Amino acid sequence: MGFLRGLGLPRAKITYLWALAAVAAISANCTSADPTYWRLSWPVTDFQNTSVAYDEILFGGPGKDGIPAVSDPSFVPVQEETEVQDREPVIALEVNGATPRAYPIRYLLIHEIVNDVIGNVPVAVTFCPLCNSGITFDRRIEFEGRQMTLSFGVSGMLRHNDMVMYDHQTESWWQQAVGTAILGDLNGVELTSLPGWMESWAEFKARNPDGLVMEPPRGRGRYGITPYVGYDSADIPFGFSGDLPQNGVPALARVVRVGNRAWPIARIAETGELVEHGVRITWMSGQASAVDSFALAEGRDVGSIRVFDASTGGNLVHDVIFAFAFHNFWPEGQWMLGD
Repeated sequence: MGFLRGLGLPRAKITYLWALAAVAAISANCTSADPTYWRLSWPVTDFQNTSVAYDEILFGGPGKDGIPAVSDPSFVPVQEETEVQDREPVIALEVNGATPRAYPIRYLLIHEIVNDVIGNVPVAVTFCPLCNSGITFDRRIEFEGRQMTLSFGVSGMLRHNDMVMYDHQTESWWQQAVGTAILGDLNGVELTSLPGWMESWAEFKARNPDGLVMEPPRGRGRYGITPYVGYDSADIPFGFSGDLPQNGVPALARVVRVGNRAWPIARIAETGELVEHGVRITWMSGQASAVDSFALAEGRDVGSIRVFDASTGGNLVHDVIFAFAFHNFWPEGQWMLGD
């Protein structure tokens, strides 16, 4: 690290470079994808039932449950929250008329999945820092004619740098970015996405003075910092060896995905609002990047996105995801570049 400081690099960039080196070292020393090895930790998972190539799935560092998901979180009224800073991002969720809830990214950076119930709907609130993908799913599925309610954990595996989740009931593996099981008994089953969104804590509490906010999980150390310092300022995502967009959109630029279409946020930020293909997208400054500064609240301003049905005004399911992730998970998707 002394050598890097001698180059005059800022602390944030030094942290990023060391993280990059660590991921590269892990990748270099990992054996090729091999279900025989995986079965040591996953003895009940059906690895023969898969819809993706084994070599696309990589070990991400922490093992099974090394990133501990949260179940049955507790909440406090918005007015009682004192730790979350105004610029910090939260995932906002409004379901079935229940009191709106905020899930601070300061907790999801460490836990990545929260299993909860809101408005009598069992939900999984998920966030993958490496893809910036924050999606909320209904945990209920139908499989072989019967209803199941799943709960989810973090497998420790990555595919295209996106978190691979697993369900506790069958230990099938799920791709977080698309909400689909990719391996195991439930291979091919899709989760229903709910219209949650990411915004600043200041925006959430101003709109929902009587809302609720998730409390910090107990005994899990320090929150409000990010281990991904400088990640979204790089040219390529660390640890990633897949294809990158070839359309001039930077790999780590944020895009708004609605279905199989993606709008670069930079385009929306120019005017603050855009209406196309029956979708109205708005942008407002004031939200900090979760993968920029060591102190989460000090991250550079990336703004907050809302997505509505242009005809009805209702909230639409969407995701704000890095461009490289959209390119890899929706290779036939449509880029809304405004050309």
